[in-house]
Formats: sequence, C-alpha cells, structure tokens
Amino acid sequence: MLTRSDDLMILLAVVDHGGFSAAAEVLDLQVARVSRAVSKVEQQLGVSILNRTTRRVELTEEGRAFVETVRLGLNQVLRAEEELINRGELPQGKLRVDAASPFIFHQLVPLVKPFQVAYPDIELELTSNEGFVDLLEKRTDVAIRIGKLEDSTLHARSLGRSELFLVAAPSYIETCGVAFESAEADIPHLLSQHRLIGFTAPKILNQWPLANSGVIQPSLSASNGETVRQLALAGNGIACLSGFMVKQDIAAGHLVSVFEHHRLTNTGREQVNAVYYRSSNVAKRISAFIDFIQPQLTL
Repeated sequence: MLTRSDDLMILLAVVDHGGFSAAAEVLDLQVARVSRAVSKVEQQLGVSILNRTTRRVELTEEGRAFVETVRLGLNQVLRAEEELINRGELPQGKLRVDAASPFIFHQLVPLVKPFQVAYPDIELELTSNEGFVDLLEKRTDVAIRIGKLEDSTLHARSLGRSELFLVAAPSYIETCGVAFESAEADIPHLLSQHRLIGFTAPKILNQWPLANSGVIQPSLSASNGETVRQLALAGNGIACLSGFMVKQDIAAGHLVSVFEHHRLTNTGREQVNAVYYRSSNVAKRISAFIDFIQPQLTL
C-alpha cells in the first residue's frame, strides 16, 4: 500500500515529466497506479491539483503553490535521511549563529521551530549584530553576512542573492508631490527633492543602487535595518533595503518599489553567505543548519 509520501513523489513525477504515462515509465509503475496516487492526493486535499487534457497535464493555481511546498518538504526529508545514513546519528550540542537583526526577524525566526523539530539535540543560540563580528572573539560558530566577503580565512557557503529595493509607503508617495522617474543624469537632483531614510553606519549602506547617485545624504538615519523599514512603512520617506526584508511588504502593498527603471541589480551587496572557520569542531551542526535553512530562505 502506498504511503502519503509515495503519492506525493508520484505527483511530482507527473508534474516534472508532463503526464501520467511519462511518469509511469520513469517510475516503472502502471499508469493506473500513477493516476490513483494523484487522485488520492486530490481527494484528501479536496481541490484539483492538475488540469487534465488529452495531450498533457497542467497545474492549477492551487496545485502550483502546493507542488512547490511539497517539493521543498520532500527534499528536506530526503536530506535528513541521507544525513542519518551517512553520519549514523543526528548532530547535537550548541550552535551559535550571528546575523543582522532584520535577517533574524524576517528569515531565521520562522525556521527555528521546524529546525528544532528536525534536530532536537542542537541547542540554537541566536545573536544579532548590525556590523561584522569576529567569530572567535564573539564565540560564534556561523555568521550570516550580506554583501561582498573580505575575510579569506573564513569558509563561506552561498545562501543566494537578495536584490536591493528602493521603497516608500503609499502614504508618502501620495503626499510627496515629487516624481520618481527621470533621465539618469537627473537622479541626484531628483533624490535631493525627496525625504531619504538612511543608515548611520556603515556608509556603504547609503550607497544606493542607482547610477551616478553617489552616497545619499539621508533626511533621517537609523543604525538598524528593521528601524529603517518601520520608518519607511510609516511614510517617512524612501529607503533602500534588501528584498529579504521588504518583498512581502511590496507584495502586500504596504511598500512600493520606486525608481524601478533606474535600479541596479548587481552591486555586490546582493550576496548572502554563511561564513565559519574551516577547522570548526562543530562542522556537523553548521552543515545541518545551513542545509536546512538554505532552500527555505525567501531572499
């Protein structure tokens, strides 16, 4: 008798190979068995996952979101099984993780509970610093760093890229009375007419991804990215923030991405890396943590 995870894997095969017959051939199953597995999942969910035609199958809108989640979940299960087989036991002990507070709030906090379920013997300790920390001095096992890496003594694993967005609240846009598009040469002048929310330090964070803009002169400054975000949400002006902080705000309409025609997308500050010392004696815990969070980050 098929288990639920078997049914889900069959469903993914149908989606990936474009049909029931193709999936059955790859999985070495009868077409009827593949069809039953997909129907069983749909019946349990009470929604249609696939639109079936005589030539091919296509995902419904509900099915597309469901399949993405299923693929992520099954990959985690397979990875966990492989780790158990390869290592013989789950990693255990304390793991100290450092990141800027916005990254912790928006990316790590939602993953803490499922990580602890997957690795109940790892004692997670989160610290937040707005600047780069010395891993040895702060007794940190792994740090999440945004932007270009300078320290060659650290081992780094890329977690992906998070684009920079220039954002403002609808309330600011409605009342500011100044345009957001201009010929590229006029961008510095145009920015000077807006209220700009920046960082007190480091100054590179006030280098916005706009050609010829230079380092902006903020009308309002804060030392913390989450504070900058809250100031932008409250309608205080335009801010430059990473996508991992504001993508949901933009999607929900709480913030609007401005200067889109002028925004640069490859400044080096988009890089997100996990860094740690190569000789770390907590390598198993570090690998478990990075392998777990990487596919679930919404950068």
